[in-house]
Amino acid sequence: MRAYLAGFIGLLFAAQSYAFSLNDLSQGQANAGITSVLEQSARLAVKQLSQPGGFNNNPDVHIGLPGNLGKAAKTMKMLGQGKQVTALEDSMNRAAEEAMPHVQELLLDAIQNMSISDASAILSGPNDSATAYLDRSSREQLRSRFLPLITEATQSSGLAQKYNGFAAQAAGIGVIDAKDASLESYVTEQALDGLFTIMAQQEGAIRNNPAQAAGDAAKKIFNLLR
Repeated sequence: MRAYLAGFIGLLFAAQSYAFSLNDLSQGQANAGITSVLEQSARLAVKQLSQPGGFNNNPDVHIGLPGNLGKAAKTMKMLGQGKQVTALEDSMNRAAEEAMPHVQELLLDAIQNMSISDASAILSGPNDSATAYLDRSSREQLRSRFLPLITEATQSSGLAQKYNGFAAQAAGIGVIDAKDASLESYVTEQALDGLFTIMAQQEGAIRNNPAQAAGDAAKKIFNLLR
Protein backbone atom coordinates (compact mmCIF):
# COMPACT_ATOMS: atom_id res chain seq x y z
CA MET A 1 0.00 0.00 0.00
CA ARG A 2 2.82 2.35 0.91
CA ALA A 3 4.54 1.57 -2.38
CA TYR A 4 1.31 2.30 -4.22
CA LEU A 5 0.88 5.64 -2.42
CA ALA A 6 4.50 6.53 -2.99
CA GLY A 7 4.12 5.81 -6.69
CA PHE A 8 0.93 7.82 -6.91
CA ILE A 9 2.51 10.79 -5.13
CA GLY A 10 5.50 10.51 -7.44
CA LEU A 11 3.29 10.61 -10.52
CA LEU A 12 1.37 13.57 -9.12
CA PHE A 13 4.58 15.42 -8.41
CA ALA A 14 5.89 14.64 -11.88
CA ALA A 15 2.68 15.93 -13.47
CA GLN A 16 2.87 19.13 -11.44
CA SER A 17 6.53 19.52 -12.36
CA TYR A 18 5.71 18.98 -16.06
CA ALA A 19 2.95 21.59 -16.03
CA PHE A 20 5.13 24.06 -14.20
CA SER A 21 8.05 23.56 -16.56
CA LEU A 22 5.92 24.03 -19.68
CA ASN A 23 4.11 27.07 -18.33
CA ASP A 24 7.35 28.51 -17.04
CA LEU A 25 8.93 28.68 -20.49
CA SER A 26 9.70 32.22 -21.53
CA GLN A 27 8.43 33.59 -24.82
CA GLY A 28 12.02 33.65 -26.02
CA GLN A 29 12.56 29.97 -25.20
CA ALA A 30 9.30 28.97 -26.86
CA ASN A 31 10.09 31.02 -29.95
CA ALA A 32 13.59 29.54 -30.13
CA GLY A 33 12.20 26.00 -30.02
CA ILE A 34 9.60 26.67 -32.71
CA THR A 35 12.11 28.46 -34.94
CA SER A 36 14.60 25.62 -34.57
CA VAL A 37 12.06 22.98 -35.55
CA LEU A 38 10.86 25.02 -38.54
CA GLU A 39 14.41 25.59 -39.78
CA GLN A 40 15.22 21.89 -39.50
CA SER A 41 11.95 20.91 -41.17
CA ALA A 42 12.53 23.42 -43.96
CA ARG A 43 16.02 22.15 -44.75
CA LEU A 44 14.89 18.53 -44.77
CA ALA A 45 11.84 19.31 -46.92
CA VAL A 46 13.85 21.31 -49.46
CA LYS A 47 16.46 18.55 -49.66
CA GLN A 48 13.79 15.90 -50.22
CA LEU A 49 11.81 17.87 -52.80
CA SER A 50 14.90 18.97 -54.70
CA GLN A 51 15.80 15.41 -55.60
CA PRO A 52 14.82 14.07 -59.05
CA GLY A 53 11.30 12.75 -58.54
CA GLY A 54 10.92 14.67 -55.27
CA PHE A 55 7.54 15.91 -56.43
CA ASN A 56 6.81 13.60 -59.33
CA ASN A 57 7.23 10.30 -57.48
CA ASN A 58 5.56 11.32 -54.22
CA PRO A 59 1.76 11.01 -54.31
CA ASP A 60 1.49 13.40 -51.34
CA VAL A 61 2.91 16.30 -53.36
CA HIS A 62 2.71 15.23 -57.02
CA ILE A 63 1.54 18.12 -59.21
CA GLY A 64 -1.23 17.10 -61.57
CA LEU A 65 -3.00 19.19 -64.17
CA PRO A 66 -5.30 21.84 -62.67
CA GLY A 67 -9.05 21.80 -62.45
CA ASN A 68 -10.81 21.09 -65.70
CA LEU A 69 -7.49 20.39 -67.39
CA GLY A 70 -7.08 17.45 -65.04
CA LYS A 71 -10.46 16.16 -66.14
CA ALA A 72 -9.54 16.80 -69.75
CA ALA A 73 -6.39 14.71 -69.30
CA LYS A 74 -8.52 11.60 -68.90
CA THR A 75 -10.27 12.34 -72.18
CA MET A 76 -6.97 13.03 -73.91
CA LYS A 77 -5.64 9.68 -72.71
CA MET A 78 -8.72 7.97 -74.13
CA LEU A 79 -7.94 9.66 -77.45
CA GLY A 80 -4.48 8.12 -77.42
CA GLN A 81 -2.59 11.16 -76.21
CA GLY A 82 -1.60 9.81 -72.80
CA LYS A 83 2.11 10.32 -73.46
CA GLN A 84 1.54 14.02 -74.00
CA VAL A 85 -0.34 14.29 -70.70
CA THR A 86 2.38 12.40 -68.83
CA ALA A 87 5.12 14.52 -70.40
CA LEU A 88 3.30 17.70 -69.38
CA GLU A 89 2.87 16.59 -65.76
CA ASP A 90 6.49 15.42 -65.65
CA SER A 91 7.61 18.87 -66.81
CA MET A 92 5.49 20.65 -64.18
CA ASN A 93 6.95 18.51 -61.40
CA ARG A 94 10.51 18.95 -62.65
CA ALA A 95 10.02 22.73 -62.69
CA ALA A 96 9.07 22.61 -59.00
CA GLU A 97 12.02 20.33 -58.22
CA GLU A 98 14.47 22.62 -60.03
CA ALA A 99 13.20 25.75 -58.28
CA MET A 100 13.13 24.19 -54.82
CA PRO A 101 16.86 24.54 -53.94
CA HIS A 102 16.58 28.30 -54.47
CA VAL A 103 13.68 28.62 -52.03
CA GLN A 104 15.61 27.49 -48.94
CA GLU A 105 17.18 30.88 -48.23
CA LEU A 106 13.83 32.61 -48.78
CA LEU A 107 12.14 30.16 -46.44
CA LEU A 108 14.76 30.48 -43.69
CA ASP A 109 14.51 34.28 -43.91
CA ALA A 110 10.73 34.04 -43.52
CA ILE A 111 11.16 31.81 -40.47
CA GLN A 112 13.66 34.17 -38.83
CA ASN A 113 11.44 37.19 -39.50
CA MET A 114 8.23 35.48 -38.42
CA SER A 115 6.44 37.14 -35.52
CA ILE A 116 5.10 34.35 -33.32
CA SER A 117 2.01 35.79 -31.67
CA ASP A 118 1.03 32.77 -29.56
CA ALA A 119 3.91 30.36 -29.06
CA SER A 120 2.16 28.39 -26.31
CA ALA A 121 -0.78 27.62 -28.61
CA ILE A 122 1.60 26.39 -31.29
CA LEU A 123 3.54 24.24 -28.82
CA SER A 124 0.44 22.61 -27.40
CA GLY A 125 -1.37 22.34 -30.75
CA PRO A 126 -1.44 19.57 -33.38
CA ASN A 127 1.73 18.05 -34.78
CA ASP A 128 1.81 20.50 -37.70
CA SER A 129 0.98 23.66 -35.73
CA ALA A 130 4.29 25.45 -36.32
CA THR A 131 4.26 24.68 -40.05
CA ALA A 132 0.62 25.77 -40.35
CA TYR A 133 1.45 29.04 -38.60
CA LEU A 134 4.35 29.67 -40.99
CA ASP A 135 2.05 28.92 -43.92
CA ARG A 136 -0.55 31.42 -42.71
CA SER A 137 1.91 34.16 -41.84
CA SER A 138 4.42 33.87 -44.69
CA ARG A 139 2.80 32.26 -47.74
CA GLU A 140 2.05 35.53 -49.51
CA GLN A 141 5.64 36.69 -49.09
CA LEU A 142 7.02 33.32 -50.22
CA ARG A 143 4.63 33.20 -53.18
CA SER A 144 5.76 36.57 -54.54
CA ARG A 145 9.42 35.58 -54.26
CA PHE A 146 8.98 32.01 -55.46
CA LEU A 147 6.90 32.82 -58.55
CA PRO A 148 9.85 34.21 -60.57
CA LEU A 149 11.82 31.03 -59.84
CA ILE A 150 8.99 28.85 -61.15
CA THR A 151 8.53 31.15 -64.16
CA GLU A 152 12.20 30.80 -65.03
CA ALA A 153 12.04 27.01 -64.66
CA THR A 154 8.90 26.69 -66.81
CA GLN A 155 10.34 28.89 -69.55
CA SER A 156 13.71 27.15 -69.68
CA SER A 157 12.07 23.72 -69.88
CA GLY A 158 9.59 24.70 -72.59
CA LEU A 159 6.77 23.81 -70.20
CA ALA A 160 4.69 26.87 -71.07
CA GLN A 161 4.66 25.89 -74.72
CA LYS A 162 3.68 22.30 -73.88
CA TYR A 163 0.95 23.52 -71.56
CA ASN A 164 -0.48 25.94 -74.10
CA GLY A 165 -0.43 23.23 -76.77
CA PHE A 166 -2.30 20.83 -74.53
CA ALA A 167 -4.83 23.50 -73.51
CA ALA A 168 -5.48 24.34 -77.16
CA GLN A 169 -6.16 20.70 -78.00
CA ALA A 170 -8.41 20.28 -75.00
CA ALA A 171 -10.35 23.41 -75.95
CA GLY A 172 -10.57 22.11 -79.51
CA ILE A 173 -12.64 19.14 -78.38
CA GLY A 174 -14.83 21.39 -76.23
CA VAL A 175 -13.67 20.06 -72.86
CA ILE A 176 -12.17 23.23 -71.39
CA ASP A 177 -11.48 26.88 -71.96
CA ALA A 178 -7.86 27.25 -73.04
CA LYS A 179 -7.53 30.07 -70.47
CA ASP A 180 -8.35 27.72 -67.64
CA ALA A 181 -5.38 28.71 -65.47
CA SER A 182 -2.13 30.61 -65.23
CA LEU A 183 0.52 27.92 -65.49
CA GLU A 184 3.22 29.68 -63.46
CA SER A 185 0.86 30.67 -60.65
CA TYR A 186 -0.63 27.20 -60.51
CA VAL A 187 2.73 25.41 -60.30
CA THR A 188 3.94 27.95 -57.72
CA GLU A 189 0.94 27.33 -55.49
CA GLN A 190 1.23 23.56 -55.84
CA ALA A 191 4.96 23.69 -55.07
CA LEU A 192 4.30 25.69 -51.90
CA ASP A 193 1.57 23.24 -50.91
CA GLY A 194 4.05 20.41 -51.37
CA LEU A 195 6.74 22.21 -49.41
CA PHE A 196 4.45 22.81 -46.42
CA THR A 197 3.15 19.25 -46.62
CA ILE A 198 6.64 17.79 -46.27
CA MET A 199 7.57 20.33 -43.60
CA ALA A 200 4.51 19.30 -41.60
CA GLN A 201 5.56 15.66 -41.85
CA GLN A 202 9.05 16.55 -40.63
CA GLU A 203 7.67 18.64 -37.76
CA GLY A 204 5.44 15.76 -36.71
CA ALA A 205 8.39 13.36 -36.71
CA ILE A 206 10.38 15.70 -34.46
CA ARG A 207 7.48 16.21 -32.07
CA ASN A 208 6.99 12.45 -31.80
CA ASN A 209 10.71 11.85 -31.30
CA PRO A 210 12.40 14.99 -29.90
CA ALA A 211 15.76 13.20 -30.05
CA GLN A 212 15.64 13.92 -33.81
CA ALA A 213 15.65 17.66 -33.16
CA ALA A 214 18.83 19.39 -34.26
CA GLY A 215 18.70 22.10 -31.59
CA ASP A 216 18.85 21.75 -27.81
CA ALA A 217 15.98 24.23 -27.37
CA ALA A 218 13.66 22.09 -29.48
CA LYS A 219 14.75 18.88 -27.70
CA LYS A 220 14.02 20.41 -24.31
CA ILE A 221 10.65 21.91 -25.22
CA PHE A 222 9.20 18.97 -27.12
CA ASN A 223 10.40 16.53 -24.49
CA LEU A 224 8.29 18.52 -22.04
CA LEU A 225 5.27 18.00 -24.27
CA ARG A 226 5.59 14.23 -24.36
